Amino acid sequence: MEHTTTDHVPSGASRAGPFSWYGPLSKNEKRTFWSCKIGYALDGMDTQMLSFVIPTLIATWGISKGDAGLIGTSTLLASAAGGWIAGILSDRIGRVRTLQLTVLWFAFFTFLCGLAQNYNQLLVARTLMGFGFGGEWTAGAVLIGEVIRSQDRGKAVGMVQAGWALGWGLTALLYAGLFSFLPAEQAWRALFMIGLIPALFVLLIRRLVKESDTFEQARDERLGQSEKPSPWAFFEIFAPRMLSTTLRASLLTTGALGGYYAITTWLPTYLKTERGLSVLGTGGYLAMVIVGSYVGYVSSALLTDAVGRKKNFILFALGSMSIVLAYTQLPIDNTWMLWLGFPLGFFASGIFAGMGAFLTELFPTRMRGSGQGFCYNAGRSIAALFPLLIGALSETLPIGVGIGVFAAGAYAVVILAALSLPETRGRQLAS
Repeated sequence: MEHTTTDHVPSGASRAGPFSWYGPLSKNEKRTFWSCKIGYALDGMDTQMLSFVIPTLIATWGISKGDAGLIGTSTLLASAAGGWIAGILSDRIGRVRTLQLTVLWFAFFTFLCGLAQNYNQLLVARTLMGFGFGGEWTAGAVLIGEVIRSQDRGKAVGMVQAGWALGWGLTALLYAGLFSFLPAEQAWRALFMIGLIPALFVLLIRRLVKESDTFEQARDERLGQSEKPSPWAFFEIFAPRMLSTTLRASLLTTGALGGYYAITTWLPTYLKTERGLSVLGTGGYLAMVIVGSYVGYVSSALLTDAVGRKKNFILFALGSMSIVLAYTQLPIDNTWMLWLGFPLGFFASGIFAGMGAFLTELFPTRMRGSGQGFCYNAGRSIAALFPLLIGALSETLPIGVGIGVFAAGAYAVVILAALSLPETRGRQLAS
């Protein structure tokens, strides 16, 4: 049986402009859109804080780069587990309630990071924070994917995910402000403590955001048939008729995330230590990457509905490959490096804009949360190993070779997985 999302848009609505889809949305759809977008921005804000304070922690506590890297890896692995569990929860207790729980979770443990008195306490608090930030992605992506009608799902979900770049930019501004007015040993704590602010956002979600009609219809059908949800229902994504889709979708996310982590984790080190470029430490370079990321998200959101999910993934994978080759093979100076920050952010981040809509459309409603949560976060957990493998390879080969091999291989996996999966643009959501 098929269910369509509730369509509040008049059939004759103008499709002239790239953002003409937004105006005719219902009040609830607009509230859901902005709540999810703000949620992603706050998620991005809290998550990116660690990258800004690592140099201060190394100087203040005397930890090694390996210790700092362990915090990042443990956060990613915890987020993978949290994302799947949040997906399972969203299928059982609802998308909105799960979204509230995950936002509260990552906000609380980000605040605790600011109270840590030693490395081990920070490692535990940050790992638990990752559990929540992975879950927030899953719950928000499923919710907005179900609320927006099929013609505009890619644009809406992609625009929501662009909130991540806004949160990243907000962290950069907070970092600059706090470290200008406070001693470094106090400023890093204040930055993490500001991470409690998203908890207040939950009050807004509780008042303004309703559960998706698609989820409620599926739940009402189960109740009408006196069907109780099985505690093992989330294993349906591994049933014979779904297993192939689950595995191929997981390969798609593994490639996209693996390429992203390979580029963003080691490229700055390579360019600074082996190419002797100094622009990487400037705010201008970071601003260029963040602006490029936001523009990439928005452009990809528009393209995924215009040309289809598969072509969009392939286009951005090829663009990301080109960026890796440019960084590792071309003779680049600081001026070129500054300008290449824009396409780096554009392609490496933009590839994710279509991911939420695509995964939403691949799974039926009763297993959509667990399917989407597993596929995205299985990819995240495997991709989290890429920085480690590149670091190990750099012991015997130039680090640029490792970046190029792993990133190019990852984006090749994206292309192959996209070609093997069905096109879902415009698909109505199956119950």
